[in-house]
Amino acid sequence: MRRTIIDTTNLELTEKVVSIKRVTKVVKGGRNMRFTALVVVGDSNGHVGVGLGKSTEIPEAIRKGKEDAAKHLITVALDENSSITHDFLGKFGAATVLLKKAPDGTGIIAGGPARTVCELAGIKNIRTKALGSTNKQNVVLATIEGLRQIKTPEEVAQKRGKSVAEIMA
Repeated sequence: MRRTIIDTTNLELTEKVVSIKRVTKVVKGGRNMRFTALVVVGDSNGHVGVGLGKSTEIPEAIRKGKEDAAKHLITVALDENSSITHDFLGKFGAATVLLKKAPDGTGIIAGGPARTVCELAGIKNIRTKALGSTNKQNVVLATIEGLRQIKTPEEVAQKRGKSVAEIMA
């Protein structure tokens, strides 16, 4: 897995909470309630990240999730139509997300968790389909994993030792 450090100081990040779960732990004295918040952040310009925050209070869990997401930002390769450069399958756990390139004017055709990631990444035209598990956390992470592995035509051409024109033909 390739890691690139992205400077978040000059990025204007927006956040969206995908899910908040109440987790209960039964102990000798009763029940301990905690909350888990799954947060997606992005700048709508090719950068997106996902984070998980856990705390005894919901606002604190969301804050922690936002901080975690900002630490794990990825860069998404977009084409001239504000779509992805090629089709790809993102996998995480039992969840698989099919990401399909779409022409201009298509919009975002995606289910809830995948839609949030695509919107915050700045993708305007894409078709997605969640295959396998529909667990929100795994679908978000599968979408992120798929977007991380998408390559630009320039990267593919350089790797193969050809020109971009040969790759696109």
